[in-house]
This record gives sequence, structure tokens and C-alpha cells, in this order.
Amino acid sequence: MRDGSGRDAPVFGALDLGTNNCRLLIARPSRDGFRVIDSFSRIVRLGEGLSRTGRLDAAAMDRAYDALALCAERVVRRGVDSARLTAVATQACRAAENGAEFIDRVRRGTGLRLRIIDPAEEARLSVEGCLNLFDPKAEAVLVIDVGGGSTELSWLRRTNGEMKTVSWMSAPLGVVTLAERHPEPDHAGEPWYEAMVADMSQALAAGGIVDAEFQQLCAAGRGHLVGTSGAITSLAGVHLNLRRYQRDRVDGLWMTRSECEAAAQKLKSLGPQGRAAEACIGPDRADLVLAGAAILEAVQRAWPSERVRVADRGLREGLLLQQMREARRPKRRRRGRRSGQTAGAAAPET
Repeated sequence: MRDGSGRDAPVFGALDLGTNNCRLLIARPSRDGFRVIDSFSRIVRLGEGLSRTGRLDAAAMDRAYDALALCAERVVRRGVDSARLTAVATQACRAAENGAEFIDRVRRGTGLRLRIIDPAEEARLSVEGCLNLFDPKAEAVLVIDVGGGSTELSWLRRTNGEMKTVSWMSAPLGVVTLAERHPEPDHAGEPWYEAMVADMSQALAAGGIVDAEFQQLCAAGRGHLVGTSGAITSLAGVHLNLRRYQRDRVDGLWMTRSECEAAAQKLKSLGPQGRAAEACIGPDRADLVLAGAAILEAVQRAWPSERVRVADRGLREGLLLQQMREARRPKRRRRGRRSGQTAGAAAPET
């Protein structure tokens, strides 16, 4: 997806403001997808405390605003035309009473026009960004996008040789909300972790997505999971014992269920300080990564696939691919009126 040439191609940008992260990707189209020319990612914790108050905290908004201002500077510096920039906000701004106010503040201060997307679009874009990680032999795929404030799940089945989404759901739990519900106690043990798994399991059950045939396909090795989130890529980095995060080794990595469990067990044994010292986690994710592991564990128990493919890609990539596909579509020429005026053209002002 990120190789190839195309230096003369137009530049596109995709910005994703989530509950926990602010991410920007700038790229040019290439033969096999697109070539990244700039990227930005910063943990802002916009949704910190949201589950308790229903509002975005002032300090959290300031952190997110500062990150967005940096994104706006990169957009200008890289020559991204406003028509080729898509900027979206997800769960934190959807749920907060003052989410729209913050969006307006960003527009007035940085020029960025963020659009709050609904869970259905969020799930669809995550699938779009991960399509080329699907095993071509798989009959079923479950895509899990673990966010800060929600988790989107999409079930796909192969129909006439093509993977198509047959169902999806949004669980109102992400790494930030789950960690806030279950603060890590001193000398945390298995009961604390299992409480997070149980909480997520209840959220999945409440979604009402029960497909026995899908579960059977996963259990028989004819389907697999795709996990996209910072929590899951961090889990992969710990599994690989990386001294520094390496996207080329993590993106597309296959992990077995037992390997996921072993990585989670290692994280539990490290404790908060040990997790903060891990190169693929750091202090910003030290208190969140086990919540992400618990979410993945709950999904793996409900849909017992032995394989999960790790994706360091998702919504941003989906946004870019969607924009580039739309830009390639031929423009429809409108037929002129008898007077010679183009149909739909504005009349001159008087």
C-alpha cells in the first residue's frame, strides 16, 4: 500500500481525531494504493473523563487542539488542497455534550473542518483500510477496530469470490473508557483483568450479533480476525520483543490466540512501570494497553479464531483510499440547455 511512484500525482490527506489519538496521513496515489509522504500521531486523550461527566475536559481539548494545529501546519506545508483533505472525529466528539463546540473552535482557530462520523461509517472505513490484509483463502473475517471510546466490529463473508460485510456493531467501550471503569489496583492480579474481559463480553452480548455459522468457520480455521488499534499493535510489539517500534514488522503480522494471551500475561507481570519502559508502549499507553488486550480477549472468546492479523492501518487509510477512488471517477458532463447555458449554472447576479 505504501510503495510505488507517482511524484506528479496530487496530494491527499486524512485526519482522524479519536478519543485517545490524533492521527494524520498525507499521501499520493500509486499503482498499488498510495505512497505516504508524511504522517503524524499524538496521544491526546480527548475523551479523558468523558464517561463520568458527559463533557470534553478543558485540558483534554487544549491537548487535542495543539495537536490539530500541528496537523494544519503540515497540511499547508505539504500542499494538500482543502478539497483533498478529509478530517473526521469519532466517539469522543459524538458522545460529548460540547463536542460540536470543540469542532467549531478547531475550525475557527486552525481552519480544519472536522466532520463527526457515525459508528457505521467508522466501521466501514476501518474495513476499507484493512482489505489487503485478508487471507485470500478465508471464508470469513472479523475486523476489530479498538478505539479509545468505542470498539467497532465488522463481520465479512466471502460471496462470489468477494468479501462483503454482512453485519457490524459498535460496542460503547474502548481502551480509555474501559480503563476508567476499572482503575488498576496495586498488585493487580487476574481478577482485575478478568473484570475488564467480562465487561467487554457483556457489551458484545448486548449487541445481539450471534452467528453460529460464523463462529464455526472461525473455530474450523476457515475464518480469522483482523485487529486494528494502537493497543493491538503494542501487543504485537511486545510479542516480537522489539527494542523500538517497527511498523514493517508489525503491520500484517499473524499472531495465534496463545501468542496474544502470552503477550497479555507478560504485560500483566510487568506492572505499570515495566509497561511504561517497554519501547512499543511507553508511559502514554502504559495504563491503557491491558484494556486493549482485554477487549481482544473478549472477542477471541466469543469468536474462537486461532489466528489474528495485526493491522497498523485502518480508518485513515480507508479515508485516503475512498478519496482517491472518488477522484479517479470520470466527471459527468451535464447537457446544456437550448439557450446554451450549462444546466445547473448559476444565473448572473443583478
